[in-house]
Amino acid sequence: MRRRNLLSAAGGVLAGMAAPITAARADSAPAGGRVRTGMDRLAATKWAALDGERVGVVSNLTAVDRDYRHLVDRMHADGVRIAAIFGPEHGFRGSAPVGGGGRRTDRRTGLPVYDGYLATLDGWKSMLTEAGVTTVVFDMQDIGARFYTYIWTLYDSMAAAAELNLRYLVLDRPNPIGGRADGPMLTPAFASGVGKKEIVQRHGMTVGELARLYRAEWLPTVRLEVLACEGWHGGLFAADTDVPWVMPSPNMPTPDTALVYPGTCLFEGVASLSEGRGTTRPFELAGAPGLDFRWRDRLAALDLPGVRFREAYFEPRIGKFVDELCVGVEVRVDDPASFDPIGTATAMLIEAKRYPGFAWREDPGPRPYFVDKLAGSDRFRTMIDAGAPLAEVTGAWRDELAAFVRRRTPHLLYPRP
Repeated sequence: MRRRNLLSAAGGVLAGMAAPITAARADSAPAGGRVRTGMDRLAATKWAALDGERVGVVSNLTAVDRDYRHLVDRMHADGVRIAAIFGPEHGFRGSAPVGGGGRRTDRRTGLPVYDGYLATLDGWKSMLTEAGVTTVVFDMQDIGARFYTYIWTLYDSMAAAAELNLRYLVLDRPNPIGGRADGPMLTPAFASGVGKKEIVQRHGMTVGELARLYRAEWLPTVRLEVLACEGWHGGLFAADTDVPWVMPSPNMPTPDTALVYPGTCLFEGVASLSEGRGTTRPFELAGAPGLDFRWRDRLAALDLPGVRFREAYFEPRIGKFVDELCVGVEVRVDDPASFDPIGTATAMLIEAKRYPGFAWREDPGPRPYFVDKLAGSDRFRTMIDAGAPLAEVTGAWRDELAAFVRRRTPHLLYPRP
């Protein structure tokens, strides 16, 4: 069977650099925050755009419809010829603590599953070639932060598809923390697995929009098509829509976690502070055995927008300070629209540095401070070490943020408020 053109099969898809933005806009959405994801729209066509293709699905547990039926399970049941599945960090079904581990067979469908986490370009090319893929389909829920690795699985698989001249189709999903960009820019010297290209810490883009940016700036030969969402815009958060929430990784249990994550993930770069891993509120709780109630009081006195701080006591079961009583705070977001996760976390670090024993995490290698990889350069760390005030630290990335907002504009598919 011949593959039908996506524009006719799905009714408004972006394909090709010169294509106009024809994806459905948020003002066409039914009332009540109803959103149709790219998966929903393609399923409604009985997967017509995949007729005659050998499909390689890059996905994980988050690619579900409103009944929590998975993309792969639906496609497989409907007779789509799936050549192979490629899982990111934590695996295809979400069963792996880190990577999926080599090649295995999916129990439900009997399909081969490859581990795409940490795969090199040559590794991706080898896997796609071995499986005989002709079209790559990407569907995965991102969180909106540069250091969340699923957007780099997108980049790596796109790069391989470009070299192999494969068609690449992104089934878009909303950004659960909205469309606002913020934070420092990654500099090339600090590229790593938690940030490979020059985007800001909170990019405010969907995976479809990021794919368009990747193509424009780094992967010009990729045969990219994006099936956009209907009913989403950059002022909506996860709680404002009817898109089902599936925890995309073990320490991202709720949309509340996603709201704070672009900031409090920086605590992973601090040896002397727990970011709440091993509790029921990872990234919303932070603290250490050496802190006390004054940390919360100083943070509350700053009157930061959209957030309040609760004095908190917790004992992590994994990660730092296992089974030790930590004193700290719970970050409570009152207003997601005004909340600044990166500025808030910066304030928390500045105040935490008042305490004796504060220490950045150091790893082996030429760039030993992990926080530098998270922040995208050593400027963030060195400014805090030098005692710079909050406004000076956050003001340091103002110009590069503005430049990024201009760079991303041609690749946006949805309105920004």
